[in-house]
Amino acid sequence: MSSGWFSEEKRAEFAAYTFGSDPSDVRLDEPPVPVSGRCSNAKWSAPIFTVKKVAHDFGIASMNQITSMSRPRFLPDNFILALIGTLVLASLLPCRGAAAVVVDHLTIIAIALLFFLHGAKLSRQAVIAGASHWRLHALVLLTTFVLFPLFGLAFEPLLLPLVTPALYAGILFLCTLPSTVQSSIAFTAIAKGNVPAAVCSASASSIIGIFVTPMVVSLVLSGHLRSGSAWRTIGEIVLQLFVPFVCGQLIRPLIGGWIGRNESIVSAVDRGSILLIVYSAFSAAVDEGLWHQVPPSALIGLLVADSVLLAAALITTVLVSKGLGFDRADRMTIVFCGSKKSLSQGITMAKVIFASHTVGAAVLPLMLFHQIQLMVCAALAQRWGRGAESSASPASAECQRTQN
Repeated sequence: MSSGWFSEEKRAEFAAYTFGSDPSDVRLDEPPVPVSGRCSNAKWSAPIFTVKKVAHDFGIASMNQITSMSRPRFLPDNFILALIGTLVLASLLPCRGAAAVVVDHLTIIAIALLFFLHGAKLSRQAVIAGASHWRLHALVLLTTFVLFPLFGLAFEPLLLPLVTPALYAGILFLCTLPSTVQSSIAFTAIAKGNVPAAVCSASASSIIGIFVTPMVVSLVLSGHLRSGSAWRTIGEIVLQLFVPFVCGQLIRPLIGGWIGRNESIVSAVDRGSILLIVYSAFSAAVDEGLWHQVPPSALIGLLVADSVLLAAALITTVLVSKGLGFDRADRMTIVFCGSKKSLSQGITMAKVIFASHTVGAAVLPLMLFHQIQLMVCAALAQRWGRGAESSASPASAECQRTQN
């Protein structure tokens, strides 16, 4: 018995392919989209149900700001506006004295809570299911932790005159960070890319970055760091970030369902933690005269520098992935996972890696880069997704005629 494009058997097969989703969640009114363009023995490139359903299946919450198309493309989302408001508040009313001590302790708790939630949200089954595509993951990791830092060093003679030395240190720090998880997977799904591989690749980058980022930072930014060895910094990051993450993973079987049912609460805690960390970091920086050291022209230069870095990463990942013979779905994954940088991990790591008065300048390039990457990649993902749907329509019609 069949309904629409999918028979019951095919619907169950497609649901299994999307890592245990309920067969009833698979839409029956649209044709499958074969990766290879052939009708027989073809796998489907990306789930054809909504991106929010993909997020639910993979244990990733808080994608409303990405999947919603009602907001104008170039208007910052609510979280970016909240970050800007926090920055203004820290500039006008920075915490000092006993209040600063209290905020510092709350920040440590917020960091632990943030990564506990990251661990509790991440589906191990989804990561394991996409882990076999080692060539793709290797290219994403090389782009994230090798190519990006090389870009930062290579562009220094060109971009450093546009900003202050402290801001360029922040740009180099940005280049060492791991990929973000939520937006990488969401944009891959919108572009009809390889979503399982994106889940695995972005998650691996996030975890590996806890250990790799401090070592790369010690190589490119030794003069800007807190006193102490790179190993000591790694130890502090493991204690503050990785241990809570592992605890969240261990407790996920008990609380994963609750997290899935209460995305709004989890999102509020997640974003509230980041805002508190930003307020603490910028309060210390403002006390040390941040805005006297950063003229308006440097902020414009920072916008140019971040845009150059993102463009270089996008162009390189497109060309290299195509040159190495990856299919279209895999190329989408490589582009969106290899070009992103994690705001949440960057801000929390900066609190550990940098001296307190330099954290504000260190994360300012990252905050701006985060907004640029969301706007640019959202536009690219929608364009490439529409292109994939257009090219798939003739193949789907041919499949229907063949099956009939």
